[in-house]
Amino acid sequence: MNNLGLIKCLSLAVGVFSAAANAASRIAVLDFELNDITSLPNTPLEVTRTASMAPLLIAALSRSGEYKIVAVDVASQKAANASFGYLFRFHDLAARLGQQQGADWVLVSQHSKPSYLFSYLWVYLIDVKQQAAVARYDIEMKGNHQKVTQHGIDTLAGKIQATLAISKH
Repeated sequence: MNNLGLIKCLSLAVGVFSAAANAASRIAVLDFELNDITSLPNTPLEVTRTASMAPLLIAALSRSGEYKIVAVDVASQKAANASFGYLFRFHDLAARLGQQQGADWVLVSQHSKPSYLFSYLWVYLIDVKQQAAVARYDIEMKGNHQKVTQHGIDTLAGKIQATLAISKH
């Protein structure tokens, strides 16, 4: 092989490896579960608020352009989640669900509401390869209107992005 052929081969190899290294992380964002332990739990307003959280998180993570969001249909998530909190507690099973969907990472989340005045976002970042949680996030939200929810989700997205920047596969 002449020098020109060798240079072309090396250039191609560098291009392939750098493209693989810079490939966007694939993240599966599961729906948030509502863990409402107030005296009047699971009101329609709170159920709707909680249902809005995964789409808000997907939008927040997508803004950077660094991640590919992997869709997990409701039926697949429901089938994998044998009961309330199952995927939240068993990270290896959440990782398997992510693996089936082609994800590198899975976010499993609960919206915990112990009071009418505040609630928490509890989230695990699961590494699909390790089949284990690599980070846990606890975000306190004081109040229950849309602006508070959006701020909590944006804070969560920032923390997830910081972890992923350190934990590149």
